[in-house]
Amino acid sequence: MSLVVTSFPTFSTPPILHQNLKINSSQQSAWLHNNSTFPPIQPAGLVISCFTMIFGTVSNLTGLYILAKSHARFRRQAKAPFLLLTVALLLADLGGHVIPGAFALYLHIIRRYEMQDVKPNKEFCHIFGACMVFFGLCPLLLGCAMAVERCIAITKPFFHASMVTVAHMRQVVFFLSSLALVLAILPFFEVGTYAIQFPGTWCFLPVHDPQSAANTILALVFSSLGLAALVLSLMCNILSGLALLHPRIRSHNDNAKATAAQCPRRASSASSSSVLCSLDVEMMMQLAAITVVSCVCWSPFLIHIFLMQISQSLKASAQMEDGFILLALRMASWNQILDPWVYILLRRTVLSRVCCRLSAQRVTTFSLQ
Repeated sequence: MSLVVTSFPTFSTPPILHQNLKINSSQQSAWLHNNSTFPPIQPAGLVISCFTMIFGTVSNLTGLYILAKSHARFRRQAKAPFLLLTVALLLADLGGHVIPGAFALYLHIIRRYEMQDVKPNKEFCHIFGACMVFFGLCPLLLGCAMAVERCIAITKPFFHASMVTVAHMRQVVFFLSSLALVLAILPFFEVGTYAIQFPGTWCFLPVHDPQSAANTILALVFSSLGLAALVLSLMCNILSGLALLHPRIRSHNDNAKATAAQCPRRASSASSSSVLCSLDVEMMMQLAAITVVSCVCWSPFLIHIFLMQISQSLKASAQMEDGFILLALRMASWNQILDPWVYILLRRTVLSRVCCRLSAQRVTTFSLQ
């Protein structure tokens, strides 16, 4: 989805962004429904969009390559279910860059070089909107599944070892993908609809305009599923973090007391390395980073859609509708760019180097004192 949002002219030049924030909903509705012209496409916006799309695609491919190299290590330590979910997440992020981005690029080229006033037909807009919904929900649901899987593995290890298998995780991936797909294709069966959105470069469920009950329900289900996935991920990560930290802190204190008189420096260094560089902690740090990124990126967009459906007073507010939804969507698109960098930067080798440097600095500081 990165191409969809970074290609808006409102983001290529800040003054235009401030101007568009003042456009009210009646003007937006006139643009979308009365065959009026959309804002012109800026040449710089298309260049930035292509660069962002390429950068996001390369980032996801790099993340997948790193995971492929880690395959043997994960399998050897019985972490294959988590690896499967991680690969599914990065594949969903990759698809979210390439497929909706291709649709958005097509609209930009048509509007820029052929007909400025062109509007996509119903079939095109439905396919584009379905891709936006599907590739928007999939990463959130898969990230939630990863958090639940780690929570079970850490708090109930024997149950996880006997019951949670790769085959089960394949079924989970299939179920969550099917759930997102069913919600995305409902407008194809006349349950709701997709509409072109301001400024004419993307299609999605109608959020601001007067809409049917089916459209309202679809928007509510989309936002509710996304928010529920984020909340459940946060809760599972908190439980997993507490379960990991409590015995490690207790063990660290016991070891420190037992070995303080013999070799305090080496004990501290070994304890830090073992705590920070274990595979469980590595995966928890990655998962926590993914959850934080998802919450920061997706919460404004999902909360805005949810509130717009349940609050009539917000529907009547014209100031926040146009600019905020574009800004929120732009933030959501960065989730697919940042996810692979979590695995690129928070790898075990990188964490080990950080551990070693921190331990070396601690020893140096101790010796100077």
